[in-house]
Amino acid sequence: MPRGKKYKKAVELVNSEMSYSVADAVELLEKTNTVKFDPSVEIHFNLNLDPKHADQIVRSTITLPHGSGKTQKVCAFTDGNAKDLEAAGAAVAGGEELIDDIAQGNVALDFDVCVATPSMMRHLGKIARTLGPKGLMPNPKAGTVGEDLVAITKEIAGGKFEFKNDKQGNVHTIFGKLSFGADKLKENLEFFLKTIEDVKPAGAKGKYINSVYVCNAMGPSIQLDMNPEEK
Repeated sequence: MPRGKKYKKAVELVNSEMSYSVADAVELLEKTNTVKFDPSVEIHFNLNLDPKHADQIVRSTITLPHGSGKTQKVCAFTDGNAKDLEAAGAAVAGGEELIDDIAQGNVALDFDVCVATPSMMRHLGKIARTLGPKGLMPNPKAGTVGEDLVAITKEIAGGKFEFKNDKQGNVHTIFGKLSFGADKLKENLEFFLKTIEDVKPAGAKGKYINSVYVCNAMGPSIQLDMNPEEK
């Protein structure tokens, strides 16, 4: 795929044989921007994991200090007051009638996250094959199942999101928008790096993080220096 002049110019600003400090990497995110819109900034972890083993899986949630810049559309399944959940930020909320509407195709599945109370989980079996393939099935490990659904909905609508490893054991997600500015992006990035360390699976042996790269939308990758104290 041929690259444009702007991209080629941006690539020249990054030394592919170097790894950069968090501060320098964030500065390069601005310099290597090639688009006119406000791009998301991405983070890509290459982890030394084998997700075929249950004790080598990374799956958790995170609320970045300055948010992710992405609005999460929440669907809430409850046996309580749906209006309270809508007031908390849910786009759609309801009980068994909502499940029936989804099963019949009367509700568009344009949600980012689905949440549910524990008592509603048994009813969701009816639409598990609909929600599952889209990654929308509520899951206690992802923090999307709980008794206090109002609090859960507020957190997710406020920027809390899930991250997990892919089939190769790596994690790819975002940590903000370029418009946040250097200080906020630096804090978000440092918080994410610490969080990944904190959720290190019990089965991970030896070196855990092989490499970390950041980039903005349609921009070149910038490798982070994960051992700055050794220099």
